This record gives sequence, structure tokens and C-alpha cells, in this order.
Amino acid sequence: MMCTRDLAWGLLAVSASLAFTSASAATGIQIGASGKTYASAAWQCGLHPVDGLAPFVQAGLYNPKRASGTVSLNGSAVATVSPRSPDATVWLSNGLDTVTVATGKVVDSYSFDVSVTYPGQPNICIPDTGANTYSGDLEYAASLKSYAVVTPGCAFNALTGRAQPFVNLFDNGRYLLNVSVNNIPLTQLNGTTRAHVPVFLSAGLNVISAANGSLSTDYYVRDGGTGTCALP
Repeated sequence: MMCTRDLAWGLLAVSASLAFTSASAATGIQIGASGKTYASAAWQCGLHPVDGLAPFVQAGLYNPKRASGTVSLNGSAVATVSPRSPDATVWLSNGLDTVTVATGKVVDSYSFDVSVTYPGQPNICIPDTGANTYSGDLEYAASLKSYAVVTPGCAFNALTGRAQPFVNLFDNGRYLLNVSVNNIPLTQLNGTTRAHVPVFLSAGLNVISAANGSLSTDYYVRDGGTGTCALP
């Protein structure tokens, strides 16, 4: 599951900073100087199975034939790749990261900058909600066009077939709000026939957004814990 962002957090993606001039660009990827390995041209946000929304890249063998290799992050091996399984997902750490793909005596390096942009930011994929305000167990977006319950409840999710934590998101007027969770479209609220929606949470940090066209986008961050819960 992938997601992107722009500088205004309307989309969760940025272009990665590529420091190694030995890498040449291709569509969506960069190819190492050896011509045998590749990595994503830019990092993206995806749903980590434990940590929630986080930055990652793909890296591995380019047009593999016989060679196998090792993918590492900042010097620590994270995956083994082979012609039968040439691709690896690399979850990045905050700051400047170096991803290497070693095959035989060849090591290609790729650089990505996922430095945080505000104090206390868990990772680059989590937007700043510091302008939101609270009243009891409700969090109001700075735009005042929406609000969300703070403390997750527990309910059965028919789509996943298991009990999951959730929060309710409300339209705070008659705004047309496009609601997404972790950049996956969920529904549209209008404040009248559809004034609120339950948002089920995956494991780790979840980003809920409510976009009023190009006028504003409200963000809420919720921790889904393990992504499961016990029904009362």
C-alpha cells in the first residue's frame, strides 16, 4: 500500500535527494553504476505492518540472471535478493539514509533524505497537527470543518473480518469533505445525509485526512496499536 505527499501535505510524497552521481535515472527507479542493481528514484509512504505510515523504498537486482545479492540500510543487511525474488522493501530511518545493494564484488549505493520537518515528528510521513484544538475527547481541525474522536473504540470490521480499533470523524458543518485513511480514499461527507464516518485503524500510526477540495485539508493522527482489539 503506497502513498504520496506534496510540500503542503495534500499528497504524502517527496522526491528523494539522490547524492550518488553514479546512479542514472529511469522511470520510477535509479540504476546503479554496475547496471546490475536498482533502487526507487524517490521514497514513498507506505503502511508498515507494525509502525504504521512510514517512508520506504524498493531496491534489488536489475534484470537479474544468476546473481544474488544483499540489500542493506546504513550498513545493516535487511534482505537477500535473487533472480526468483529480486526486489526488497526497505523501511527508512529518520535522517539521511544509505541503501546499498551488493552482488558479488559490486556494491551500488543510493542516498535518501527522510529528515523530519517539525519537532517531535515520528517520521516524514506524519503531518503536523499542532494547530488542531481539543475539547474533551474531540479533536478539532484548525479549519474547524471537521473533528474526530480522540480515544479509539473497538468494532468488527466486515472488510477485514476482525475486530479493529476505530474513531469517528465528523463533518462540522455542511462541507464537502473527501475522507482518506493512510492516503486511501474512504468516503465523502457532506454534513447532511452523511455527517460522520467510522475510520478503522491499522497497526501503528494512521493518518486520517478530510479534504475540502483545494481549499483545505484536515489531518488527524491516531495510533492503532496492534491493529486488533477485543470486543466488549
